[in-house]
Amino acid sequence: MTQFVKKLFKFPTILFLIIPILIIAIFFIDFPAPFVPITGIDFIGSASFPTSFSFQKTPMGGFSGITYDPKKQLFYTISDDRSDKAPARFYTLKIELGNGLLKNGGVVPVGVTTLLNEAKQTFSNGSLDTEGITLSSNDTVFISSEGDVRQQINPFIKEFSLSSGQELTSLPIPNKFLPEKSGKRGIRNNLAFESLTMTPDAKYLFTATENALFQDGSEPKPKISSPCRILQYNLLTKKPDKEFLYLTEAIAPLFNLSPRFDSGLTDLIALDNYGNFLSIERTFTGLGFSIAIYQVSIEGADDISKTESLATVDIKNIKPVQKKLLFDLRKLNLALDNIEGLTLGSKLPDGQRSLILVSDNNFNPLQQTQILAFKLKMEAPIVRLIRRLFQ
Repeated sequence: MTQFVKKLFKFPTILFLIIPILIIAIFFIDFPAPFVPITGIDFIGSASFPTSFSFQKTPMGGFSGITYDPKKQLFYTISDDRSDKAPARFYTLKIELGNGLLKNGGVVPVGVTTLLNEAKQTFSNGSLDTEGITLSSNDTVFISSEGDVRQQINPFIKEFSLSSGQELTSLPIPNKFLPEKSGKRGIRNNLAFESLTMTPDAKYLFTATENALFQDGSEPKPKISSPCRILQYNLLTKKPDKEFLYLTEAIAPLFNLSPRFDSGLTDLIALDNYGNFLSIERTFTGLGFSIAIYQVSIEGADDISKTESLATVDIKNIKPVQKKLLFDLRKLNLALDNIEGLTLGSKLPDGQRSLILVSDNNFNPLQQTQILAFKLKMEAPIVRLIRRLFQ
């Protein structure tokens, strides 16, 4: 016993001070991560539906965004059908990842909810182009629409009842994003609010333009980036309060035999309450899709909400959001479809978090609705805490 006491007092005294602090911090202090605490990502399977697949008398497809409901363990995915093939709607999916893998047949549609406008009517054909969806803590979903520049239909971000699909509120869109007949200002057609996500504490909502606004710069071209804007809403005031510069990757296609080149930011998912996200960038060169997942942080990025046109300032003096490539899906031994949406999913058997991606089949019989599943390898909270304390 005497020897044990002697050894105990030889133990570095500082550790007697650090250990209680660590224990208190783990349980009582919410430390922001200096950057996304993701150490790796593994592909764990896929499932698909043919374009001919229908559910509850609707053609099931056009999946452009997805969000997860942890209470019900269900997913809600928005269709970008412009009330053409059926009224505007979102689907409820059950995704089976019980064995840590996703297999074909592991995605089952269990519901479809028709969206209703303020007058409790379905949205008319062509009046919207729904692309993003995110779940709130009030049994509602926020949904973004790109509108239609050619018909001077404005984009929107609206809140809908999860159960009835009834429109509840509409968030204001800053004027700089609204399309003008001159074609010199506002969003580009079909290149607007593809993404939508909310912080876990439900205080902030984020969307982003897929490409640059007309007054901000050009669409991306081979080897040329495009300056997108991330738009932050304060959900306590229901008003936009900040904007950040997001630069798409300058893609150099291996083959450039097709005149078509589309590339842009198609979705965001908030990882925490401190401005850390995952993003998807999708590129189509006419010869297939290039899809990449990035880690993104707005920490330290400049607020550009007061800048009406990025083309009139020296963009090199603006600090954009931080980006880091997490995974290039071209590494998969899989024919990729038009991946547009992503969300964090359920926890896997080993305790790690799943990540789900969905594709928009454009209701094209040559395409398919594709669901991809990944395992995110997250940094342990204790490691993150120690790193935060001693950085």
